[in-house]
Amino acid sequence: MHAPEKSLPQAESRFSKRIVLTTYPGQATVKPIPLVWGEADPQKRGPVIVSRQANTLASRNAIGAHGGSYSTYFALANASNNIAFDYKPDFTHTEPPVRFGPQPAWSDPDKIVAMDPFGHEVPSIFKDLMSGKDGLDIRPTISITRAKLTLLEMELAVKNGDLKVDGKVVLNEKGELAVTKVAVDPVWHLPGVAKRFGVEESTLRRSLFEYTGGMYPELITRNDIKVFLPPIGGLTCYIFGDPAKVSDEKVRLACRIHDECNGSDVFMSDICTCRPYLMYGIQECAKEAQEGGSGLVVYFRKEGRALGEVTKYLVYNLRKRTGDSADKYFSSTEQVAGVKDMRFQELMPDILLWLGVRKIDKMLSMSNMKHDAIVGAGIPIHERVELPDELIPEDSKVEIEAKINSGYFSNRQVTQEDLTKVKGRGWAATHTESITNVYEDQDH
Repeated sequence: MHAPEKSLPQAESRFSKRIVLTTYPGQATVKPIPLVWGEADPQKRGPVIVSRQANTLASRNAIGAHGGSYSTYFALANASNNIAFDYKPDFTHTEPPVRFGPQPAWSDPDKIVAMDPFGHEVPSIFKDLMSGKDGLDIRPTISITRAKLTLLEMELAVKNGDLKVDGKVVLNEKGELAVTKVAVDPVWHLPGVAKRFGVEESTLRRSLFEYTGGMYPELITRNDIKVFLPPIGGLTCYIFGDPAKVSDEKVRLACRIHDECNGSDVFMSDICTCRPYLMYGIQECAKEAQEGGSGLVVYFRKEGRALGEVTKYLVYNLRKRTGDSADKYFSSTEQVAGVKDMRFQELMPDILLWLGVRKIDKMLSMSNMKHDAIVGAGIPIHERVELPDELIPEDSKVEIEAKINSGYFSNRQVTQEDLTKVKGRGWAATHTESITNVYEDQDH
């Protein structure tokens, strides 16, 4: 199947014949617009400019590309004549339906280092720079909308009497929920990220350069540029109730910080507790909003503890072939990935500070890493709520017991000896027939 022909220039004519592989400070053609991270006035702070369009290239003050992990698809769209390289979006009528901020952390260069605090207001704040045929290509990195969630678990909760229909948060007998959604693409202030991890900025830049295959040479050649839009997934906030209440210290806040797990969250795989905890968190957030408080679920794109799904499935295979037990849960991951977890929650609290969260009354997470990062950012947590036993799938007990033993919050203790007794389900199509025989030994 061939892409439809478009009246766009061919590759050899749509770009300049001179390929700019990298730039250096002080070059005659390099005149970046000043960007003062942490400045309270967005006009004085300056826009984040990363585009390589002809009329914007000299003004760039950031490294990377818009769209996070989707930036490569824009390249494919251009190469296949589906979009012009110099296309500039029309942001008419795209402004947020709800106003956010400003919050105190927006003007603190150490508090927010992983997102642009003004990313949702770009088209209005920098309208003059963007307007006209020769306007700069500057794009939002945050968008805000309203939506309705339809989830089977919430419909069952209404039927069971665990959720009440109020017409505002829980809209009807189907358990549909009204939410405000905030999508955020990552924008890293490299000095702040380096400080957060306790490393030199030069070390961070070199690691980013090497582990992205040398894709961004300006990480090395442009030490004057301090902002990087990394090619990774972002996050989405789901706010239950009045969004203004999230930052109101006088009302209660229930919160679930969730890291993506496609297998469980979407397809309900029972090898982990991800979807059960996510659904439980959503239900408790909705209840809190109904009682006059606020609910917040933050969903991060960090699939497989940020190791990715390919690595995760390799670990699953290792676990199932060697006798899945809780005492080998983390070592199995380390054998394949070299590390047991790469979610690195140090950057996670930035979104909470952006929202103006002052405290969390009910934290729907057992993670010690998330707890420590949030408290370390100056946000107290008043109550931690573990996942009820009846919501833990049988095959996920290997995971949950190993995590409790490693430091996850729980009202019970799990010893190393206990871990050896917790076994996962093997690969078995029936009680007597190995799934290895069913699938691996067949001719294909």
